[in-house]
Amino acid sequence: MAKKKKNDQGKREYQPAPINEQPITETLEQNYMPYAMSVIVSRAIPEIDGFKPSHRKLLYTMYRMGLLSGGRTKSANVVGQTMRLNPHGDAAIYETLVRLSSGNGALLTPFVDSKGNFGKVYSRDMAYAASRYTEVKLAPICAELFGDIDRESVDFVDNYDSTMKEPVLLPTSFPNVLVSANTGIAVGMASQICGFNLAEVCNATVAYIKDPDCDLTEHMPAPDFPTGGELIYDRDAIEEIYRTGRGSVKVQARWRYDADENVIEVYEIPYSTTVEAIMDKVAELVKAGKLRDLADMRDETDLGGLKLAINLKRGVEPEAFMNKLFALTPLRDSFACNFNILVGGTPRLMGVREILEEWCAWRYECVRRRIACELGKLKNRLHLLHGLGKILLDIDRAIAVIRETEEEAEVVPNLMIEFGIDEAQAEFIAEIKLRNINKQYILRRLEETGSLENEVAELEEVLASRVRVMKIISDELKKTGSKYGTPRRTGLIEASGAGEYRAEAAEPEDYPVSVFLSNEGYFKKITPQSLRMASEQRFKENDALRESAEATNAAEVIFFTTKQQAYKCRLSDFEDTKASALGDYLPAKLGMDEGETVVCMCLPGRYEGHMLFFFENGKVAKVAVSSYDTKSNRRRLTGAYSSASPLAAAIFSAEDAEYAVFSSDGRALLFSSASLLPKTTRSTQGVAVMSLKRNAKVERAMAADACGIVKPARFRTRTLPAAGALVRPEDVGEVQMSLE
Repeated sequence: MAKKKKNDQGKREYQPAPINEQPITETLEQNYMPYAMSVIVSRAIPEIDGFKPSHRKLLYTMYRMGLLSGGRTKSANVVGQTMRLNPHGDAAIYETLVRLSSGNGALLTPFVDSKGNFGKVYSRDMAYAASRYTEVKLAPICAELFGDIDRESVDFVDNYDSTMKEPVLLPTSFPNVLVSANTGIAVGMASQICGFNLAEVCNATVAYIKDPDCDLTEHMPAPDFPTGGELIYDRDAIEEIYRTGRGSVKVQARWRYDADENVIEVYEIPYSTTVEAIMDKVAELVKAGKLRDLADMRDETDLGGLKLAINLKRGVEPEAFMNKLFALTPLRDSFACNFNILVGGTPRLMGVREILEEWCAWRYECVRRRIACELGKLKNRLHLLHGLGKILLDIDRAIAVIRETEEEAEVVPNLMIEFGIDEAQAEFIAEIKLRNINKQYILRRLEETGSLENEVAELEEVLASRVRVMKIISDELKKTGSKYGTPRRTGLIEASGAGEYRAEAAEPEDYPVSVFLSNEGYFKKITPQSLRMASEQRFKENDALRESAEATNAAEVIFFTTKQQAYKCRLSDFEDTKASALGDYLPAKLGMDEGETVVCMCLPGRYEGHMLFFFENGKVAKVAVSSYDTKSNRRRLTGAYSSASPLAAAIFSAEDAEYAVFSSDGRALLFSSASLLPKTTRSTQGVAVMSLKRNAKVERAMAADACGIVKPARFRTRTLPAAGALVRPEDVGEVQMSLE
């Protein structure tokens, strides 16, 4: 401390206090390390029961208040009572209570049954109401937390001012450390534990008890999050988390599309983000001009649950748009796992198998202590009954001893001397009421003695057998899982099923190519040099060439299929091959549905021209190719043409030309596509072109110059629809055999 001292002129001046030098390492050790250890051990890192101290103190206070079986009480009452154990202030206690509540939705298995506004975990700005407005009680599952609390299964310590006792851990009958999600940031370390489904965790633990080397992913395939969504399942990543306790999983939102309103509704989002974060990111992308397909986005969350409404512009493919949002916004987010847990006061990074090993060892001790407590109570009761048995053999002598004793304090000693019993037994006998000294009472006590002896022997056998103790743990796990388990909220999808979005696709190398499509769906892309070396095409047995075309490697190609779908891709997506190869099998290459086959190949170029769809009912739809042009990298287009009638043929027409239509009753018709009005709606049913007789249908269609008809005048007509004319041998000449 600075001191005042007079100088030669008599004025007071301040002299600084001497500075004591201290090494920085010593300062850190004396001042900082105790704080760091306190944060690690007593605040931020969860223990093997799955709770941080703040959670444990709050739940134990509610248990002491009788809120496990009673009605709800104001949250403010709980907060006030908890301050006897947790002196960190009412705001911090209430925040803890909010997170544990069912109303907030932060936990898959909430421990607090709440009433009122507790906010939502998926909203950053939805504030919870003050504690004086909300009401709480313990959820039924808390019976599994406190079932053994009064049977010496865990240790108790003094609270901060030594006015009451509190449990060191809660004797949970299930691995809550894996069920309840937990996040904590300490000094120099952190913990982030994702939640798992309660029923799956219980099943996995039972399987682990039977076989420590079992495959845990069979029973507990992946984390489960309270906000739902879809987890992109990567078995290698999951096994890494289970083995090391570190890693990350990707979760994406769930959505549905309302075709009538052209609106996408997002109703589940990743656990690691919020509605506001998503809205902010979308607004940022719109301002940057990266979401031109979006017309509007609104937060329509209400009492029914979360809902983000996204209005799309006309013609936008919803799946492609969502893939773009998944890539650019938190609608697809990663959850990083860091299973750092306190075990015996020491933080340890553990995988799931190691966590189950530690939990089973800890739970084994809890159950043994519970059994030992029950055994001790039974032995005490049995000891008292043994003393009673000695008295009941000569009850008259006992009564005489009591009557002849002059002082009350001498009754117990005299009984001890007379019957050779200890003080506890004598005290128990002296307290028996006079009305109980009858034959019925004596017989019941003797029967109870025999029953207690059997129970004591049974508990001693259980206590001495690890197998039987573990059987009790397994039975409790099965009961808990079946009673409180719920279905998974987070769905699992394979990584191959998650859509991709390529923000900046590199321009492919451009050069001339020839493409060939076979009847069975095999596709080849061959360079001119390779064709000059060997031009004879090889196909599978009973397969043949359907169509071929000249193009460039950078050109787009559209494949139309039998299930009203179109698959778009670039020719550069296919490897160059040779004429002697079979080529790529399109149903497998493009991921088509089962039973789906290719019916037509279209090289749209600049998306000029039309697609002609010939249906079996005689109608023809002329659809502008520009309607298949999309701004995104959408691969699959649904509703590529009408499903009102089966498709007989599909032909790409760069410009209007004459086409031939053949029916099953041997008729043919020639008409010009210029007589058809083009449509922009892909699902148009077309216009009637060929009038068909009963049970007849259109079998095939082709360009007029390739149909083989040598006398076309008979088959032309001025008006449509028309029945056409019967095909005679002289109409087709010698090329009739090649019509197929």
